[in-house]
Amino acid sequence: MDIQFYNTLTRKKEKLNPIKPGEVSIYTCGPTVYNRSHIGNFRTFIFEDILKRVLLLVGYKVNHVMNITDIDDKTIKKANEENKNLREITSKYTSEFIEDMNTLKILPANKYPAATDHIQEMIAMTTTLIEKRNAYVTDDGSVYFSINSFENYGKLANLDMSSQKQTDRVASDEYTKDNIQDFVLWKSWKKEDGDISWNSPWGKGRPGWHLECSVMSTQYLSDHFDIHCGGVDNIFPHHENEIAQSCAALETDFVNIWMHSEHLNMADEKMSKSLGNIKTIPELLNDGYSAESLRYALISSQYRSKLSFSINKLEDAKKAVHRINDVFEKLNERSIESDSLPEEYNKFIESLSDDLNTPKALGILFNYLRKVNRKISKNELSKSEASMGLNFIKQADKIFALLVDKVIIPESISKLIVLREKARKEKQWELSDSLRDKIKEKGWIIEDTPDGYKCYPIINYKK
Repeated sequence: MDIQFYNTLTRKKEKLNPIKPGEVSIYTCGPTVYNRSHIGNFRTFIFEDILKRVLLLVGYKVNHVMNITDIDDKTIKKANEENKNLREITSKYTSEFIEDMNTLKILPANKYPAATDHIQEMIAMTTTLIEKRNAYVTDDGSVYFSINSFENYGKLANLDMSSQKQTDRVASDEYTKDNIQDFVLWKSWKKEDGDISWNSPWGKGRPGWHLECSVMSTQYLSDHFDIHCGGVDNIFPHHENEIAQSCAALETDFVNIWMHSEHLNMADEKMSKSLGNIKTIPELLNDGYSAESLRYALISSQYRSKLSFSINKLEDAKKAVHRINDVFEKLNERSIESDSLPEEYNKFIESLSDDLNTPKALGILFNYLRKVNRKISKNELSKSEASMGLNFIKQADKIFALLVDKVIIPESISKLIVLREKARKEKQWELSDSLRDKIKEKGWIIEDTPDGYKCYPIINYKK
């Protein structure tokens, strides 16, 4: 089956034609480990997980690399603010990131290279760019890429370079398209960097953020690979600069398809640390939402559409996850051994193969579940139909990961649950709420559903 994805570089859907038959190479921009990743970050990581799962389901081998940015302006600032060693800061937040990835059932990458482990390779690429006259050294020992030396600069972000105001240069990792500037490849040491520096031919310093991904992606996936992913905020300047320095240094096309997910908005505004409206995965779990509910909420919109994230969306997600699991349990009781699938499954795969259209795929799945549920309620569902439905949900779960595994609830928690259920029946809502809080304090969440409660562990949430 043909698969097509929207390519940010060409602004159209393109058929996937892997460089190596049967195998797809993917690089995804990982976290900058100066703080715990929030739900807005995970919108992108879940989109990348769906991409990977679809490719695996249709038969491709996937070689996936996700970097860890453990050296940049933000990580250094965080280390200075907390008066801690850089590695102490980055190790803590890297561990938390992996924990949250596991919680959300995101398939692990084949490799998680850290920027600080590839400094010499970054120095080598910078040297190459200087030799090719794409880069120059300044008086203070910094190295900048000359955007005028690269003919196609601005193509990814769709910049009209003729109308852009160009200033001298910029050393900051992040900036806007208002003033196009030569960007930094190597930053000379500054007092605020403290003891964070490496020796180079131009003096001690550290790499620029954009250079890091060019080096790590090509080291592990070769000079030319299939897909590069990130959020739309990565398009400029990060990915634009990656293209310029990589193509100039390596003289290849670098990446065939660029894929970007849109922002997640909270209460009709972009979620960001500066606005103070972020939510982390542990916070949302503590609020009583399961990992499956969070996954559902994040895939309910197509990845190139803005996602409005709210309590109502989470409550809808909770109900949707319950419906899938409820029908699955009913079918499991009625099915026989079979590997057959309903005709709706082909449409399901076709929708995902068309630029990961998750809303359409979910619609096909739920329409099918409604049809099956009607037959179950009328006692008209045959065992072979039950088997087809069960297989459909299992295949869909390879993409969405929404089935909830059974958990063993400790006796001490079970006793509190019994007391809470009794309080609810007697409409003692204050007591019921206090018992819920006590259960949460012990590391478990209670999720009330139309068919009764469900209880999950909070810590690590690995069911």
